[in-house]
Amino acid sequence: MTPQLNSAALAIANSALANPSGAATQATTQAAALKARADKTRAAAEEFEAVFLNTLFQQMFSGIGKGPFSGGPATGVWRSMLTDQYARTFAKVGGIGIADHVQRALIARQEIR
Repeated sequence: MTPQLNSAALAIANSALANPSGAATQATTQAAALKARADKTRAAAEEFEAVFLNTLFQQMFSGIGKGPFSGGPATGVWRSMLTDQYARTFAKVGGIGIADHVQRALIARQEIR
């Protein structure tokens, strides 16, 4: 469990002891806020990883198709869209692990504030 979740759980428990009737509503609200924050940090971390992977894939595909039968000017546009979708798909299904580290760093940064 992350320190952020531990401190939130402690706050919910203290609130429940102080005011049992309103504690359930407050606990639900705080849990929803924590989930929303976790979802936002995960989305930002996956987007960061997708941008990194897109740059990596563009470099990998840069030498492909430079021959006499490589297509026309639309090939570059199509290839950039293809690498973007590859990167987003890789990041969404787990990627190469960058998103996990970025998410932990974002949560740690939020706890400092």
